[in-house]
Amino acid sequence: MSAQSDINKKVFVPRGETMLVAVEVRRRRRTAGRRILQLSTRGGEYATYLCLSVTNRTPPQLLITKVKQFAGSAPFVTRSQWGVDQLRQVNGIDPNKDCPDFDLVFDNTVDQWLCSSSAEKCIFILILYQAYKTYSGGPTGPPVCLPAGVGKVGAMRRMSLDAVRIAPRGPVEPPVAGGPRARTLSPRRKSCVPARGTEFINCQPKLTGEACTMNLVIYRVKAFFTRLKKRVLAKRPAPRAKGQPGHFSGGIMSNVVQRVTVSVGERGQRLTRAEDQTLELMHKAQQFADTAHKLSLKYSK
Repeated sequence: MSAQSDINKKVFVPRGETMLVAVEVRRRRRTAGRRILQLSTRGGEYATYLCLSVTNRTPPQLLITKVKQFAGSAPFVTRSQWGVDQLRQVNGIDPNKDCPDFDLVFDNTVDQWLCSSSAEKCIFILILYQAYKTYSGGPTGPPVCLPAGVGKVGAMRRMSLDAVRIAPRGPVEPPVAGGPRARTLSPRRKSCVPARGTEFINCQPKLTGEACTMNLVIYRVKAFFTRLKKRVLAKRPAPRAKGQPGHFSGGIMSNVVQRVTVSVGERGQRLTRAEDQTLELMHKAQQFADTAHKLSLKYSK
């Protein structure tokens, strides 16, 4: 079972959620103008997965969850979870080429991540963009003028009541001396406040364009071959250090290979000559047998 299937089965299915994508990430921090990659450990090494899920209830809610798995422990641990309504910005770092870096800016925190490969990062941003369009109305939604939970009829009724409360224009009577100040009603102004959406910046056009489905297939294939290459390299034995037994320098190793090649070539030539001589002897033996047979028939008559 893959890590994504395991996380979905053990973390999100019991909570009534469906996982859309999960990528392995690690922290990326910048100090003194130089990029330094750090993977902090807490009680041992661990793997961090950034997961995107959607709830099964109505209306569905899109969530970003940080899941960790410590070395030597099978269960996954949920560390943090944010709703996409708290996500303010997705920064792809470089809009011109594939890179494994990206930033997520929330209301109360900023996370700088580094994926295991550029294909994994592109898959996460591509699925996040498509899910955001599906469940949140798109990165740039229409401005919202009405408060939450108020319909058009209720809003129009409230505006009409406000209009009744407005005093007609006319001469303002001076306040009576020693009495309370007269209060004048002023009209309430409603401003159209645009909905705070998620902004996708420095992302390549193929991640937020129309051909997202085809690009997703391409990135999945790239990610598969990248993981396969890492597994093959991990199974290879580590090269021996210089000075250890069995270590050969480049010059000595090349001389040994050259000598082996020459000896193999010479041996092949000798085998070829032996085969030719064997065929020649077989041919002569056949001729001798034919001659002997003819002589035996001649003298037998």
